[in-house]
Amino acid sequence: MLGVPNLIVVHFKNGRLLKGYTHDFSLEKETFHLTSEEKRDRGIIYGIGLKELKAIFFVKTLKGDKNYTRKKNFDEVDTYRDQGLKVTVRFPDGETIRGQSIDYGKNKKGFFITPIDPEDNNESVYVLTHALRDVKVENDIK
Repeated sequence: MLGVPNLIVVHFKNGRLLKGYTHDFSLEKETFHLTSEEKRDRGIIYGIGLKELKAIFFVKTLKGDKNYTRKKNFDEVDTYRDQGLKVTVRFPDGETIRGQSIDYGKNKKGFFITPIDPEDNNESVYVLTHALRDVKVENDIK
Protein backbone atom coordinates (compact mmCIF):
# COMPACT_ATOMS: atom_id res chain seq x y z
CA MET A 1 0.00 0.00 0.00
CA LEU A 2 3.02 2.25 0.40
CA GLY A 3 3.24 5.00 -2.22
CA VAL A 4 -0.08 4.18 -3.93
CA PRO A 5 -2.96 6.51 -3.07
CA ASN A 6 -5.69 4.54 -1.32
CA LEU A 7 -9.17 5.88 -0.61
CA ILE A 8 -9.82 5.24 3.07
CA VAL A 9 -12.26 5.90 5.87
CA VAL A 10 -10.63 5.72 9.29
CA HIS A 11 -12.76 4.80 12.27
CA PHE A 12 -11.40 5.99 15.60
CA LYS A 13 -12.14 4.16 18.85
CA ASN A 14 -13.97 7.28 20.08
CA GLY A 15 -16.44 7.17 17.15
CA ARG A 16 -14.81 9.89 15.04
CA LEU A 17 -14.46 9.30 11.26
CA LEU A 18 -12.09 10.80 8.70
CA LYS A 19 -12.43 10.28 4.94
CA GLY A 20 -9.71 10.83 2.37
CA TYR A 21 -6.70 9.11 0.94
CA THR A 22 -3.31 7.93 2.11
CA HIS A 23 -0.01 7.43 0.35
CA ASP A 24 1.98 6.04 3.26
CA PHE A 25 0.01 3.41 5.18
CA SER A 26 2.35 0.53 6.04
CA LEU A 27 2.01 -2.48 8.32
CA GLU A 28 5.50 -1.76 9.62
CA LYS A 29 4.68 1.74 10.90
CA GLU A 30 2.59 2.96 13.84
CA THR A 31 1.52 6.15 12.04
CA PHE A 32 0.43 7.27 8.57
CA HIS A 33 -1.09 10.33 6.93
CA LEU A 34 -4.58 10.95 5.61
CA THR A 35 -5.34 13.81 3.22
CA SER A 36 -8.95 14.82 3.80
CA GLU A 37 -11.48 14.79 0.98
CA GLU A 38 -14.27 16.14 3.18
CA LYS A 39 -15.85 19.41 2.06
CA ARG A 40 -15.14 21.13 5.40
CA ASP A 41 -11.38 20.41 5.47
CA ARG A 42 -10.39 19.25 1.95
CA GLY A 43 -6.63 19.02 1.51
CA ILE A 44 -5.75 19.08 5.21
CA ILE A 45 -3.25 16.34 6.05
CA TYR A 46 -3.78 14.49 9.32
CA GLY A 47 -1.20 12.39 11.12
CA ILE A 48 -2.95 9.22 12.29
CA GLY A 49 -1.71 6.90 15.03
CA LEU A 50 -2.86 3.29 14.94
CA LYS A 51 -3.35 3.29 18.72
CA GLU A 52 -6.29 5.71 18.26
CA LEU A 53 -8.10 3.57 15.67
CA LYS A 54 -10.47 0.64 15.59
CA ALA A 55 -10.22 0.06 11.82
CA ILE A 56 -9.18 1.45 8.44
CA PHE A 57 -11.67 0.88 5.64
CA PHE A 58 -10.14 0.77 2.16
CA VAL A 59 -13.05 1.83 -0.04
CA LYS A 60 -14.08 2.02 -3.69
CA THR A 61 -15.65 5.48 -3.22
CA LEU A 62 -15.85 7.90 -0.31
CA LYS A 63 -19.57 8.44 -0.86
CA GLY A 64 -20.77 4.85 -0.87
CA ASP A 65 -24.36 4.02 -1.78
CA LYS A 66 -26.87 4.61 1.01
CA ASN A 67 -29.53 2.69 -0.94
CA TYR A 68 -27.44 -0.49 -1.22
CA THR A 69 -28.20 -3.24 1.28
CA ARG A 70 -25.01 -5.20 1.90
CA LYS A 71 -25.02 -8.89 2.48
CA LYS A 72 -23.94 -9.58 6.05
CA ASN A 73 -24.05 -13.36 6.40
CA PHE A 74 -21.81 -16.02 4.88
CA ASP A 75 -24.76 -18.00 3.52
CA GLU A 76 -25.92 -15.00 1.43
CA VAL A 77 -22.90 -15.05 -0.89
CA ASP A 78 -21.15 -17.42 -3.26
CA THR A 79 -17.90 -18.62 -1.68
CA TYR A 80 -16.27 -20.18 -4.76
CA ARG A 81 -13.51 -17.54 -4.89
CA ASP A 82 -12.96 -17.07 -1.18
CA GLN A 83 -9.61 -17.64 0.48
CA GLY A 84 -8.51 -17.71 4.09
CA LEU A 85 -10.55 -17.94 7.25
CA LYS A 86 -14.16 -16.92 7.67
CA VAL A 87 -14.08 -14.45 10.54
CA THR A 88 -16.61 -12.40 12.45
CA VAL A 89 -15.17 -9.49 14.39
CA ARG A 90 -17.07 -7.48 16.98
CA PHE A 91 -16.15 -4.10 18.37
CA PRO A 92 -17.12 -2.73 21.80
CA ASP A 93 -19.46 -0.21 20.10
CA GLY A 94 -21.56 -3.09 18.69
CA GLU A 95 -20.32 -2.96 15.08
CA THR A 96 -19.81 -6.40 13.53
CA ILE A 97 -17.88 -7.21 10.36
CA ARG A 98 -17.90 -10.58 8.62
CA GLY A 99 -15.43 -11.57 5.94
CA GLN A 100 -12.37 -13.56 5.02
CA SER A 101 -8.87 -13.06 6.37
CA ILE A 102 -5.65 -14.58 5.11
CA ASP A 103 -3.49 -12.93 7.78
CA TYR A 104 -5.55 -13.21 11.00
CA GLY A 105 -3.57 -13.94 14.13
CA LYS A 106 -4.48 -13.38 17.79
CA ASN A 107 -1.08 -11.91 18.61
CA LYS A 108 -0.81 -9.54 15.64
CA LYS A 109 -1.43 -5.79 16.01
CA GLY A 110 -3.94 -5.98 13.17
CA PHE A 111 -5.17 -7.98 10.20
CA PHE A 112 -7.05 -7.50 6.95
CA ILE A 113 -10.60 -8.66 6.30
CA THR A 114 -12.16 -8.85 2.85
CA PRO A 115 -15.92 -8.25 3.25
CA ILE A 116 -18.15 -11.17 2.29
CA ASP A 117 -20.20 -9.08 -0.15
CA PRO A 118 -18.24 -8.44 -3.37
CA GLU A 119 -20.56 -5.48 -4.13
CA ASP A 120 -19.74 -3.83 -0.79
CA ASN A 121 -18.08 -0.41 -1.00
CA ASN A 122 -15.35 -1.70 1.33
CA GLU A 123 -12.61 -3.47 -0.61
CA SER A 124 -10.80 -4.48 2.57
CA VAL A 125 -10.70 -3.51 6.22
CA TYR A 126 -7.59 -3.35 8.40
CA VAL A 127 -8.81 -4.21 11.89
CA LEU A 128 -6.73 -3.21 14.93
CA THR A 129 -6.66 -6.11 17.37
CA HIS A 130 -6.52 -3.84 20.44
CA ALA A 131 -9.88 -2.32 19.45
CA LEU A 132 -11.83 -5.60 19.21
CA ARG A 133 -14.28 -7.09 21.65
CA ASP A 134 -13.91 -10.53 20.11
CA VAL A 135 -13.14 -12.54 16.97
CA LYS A 136 -14.92 -15.73 15.92
CA VAL A 137 -13.22 -17.94 13.34
CA GLU A 138 -15.87 -19.88 11.45
CA ASN A 139 -13.72 -22.37 9.52
CA ASP A 140 -11.17 -22.68 6.74
CA ILE A 141 -12.30 -21.80 3.24
CA LYS A 142 -10.84 -24.04 0.57
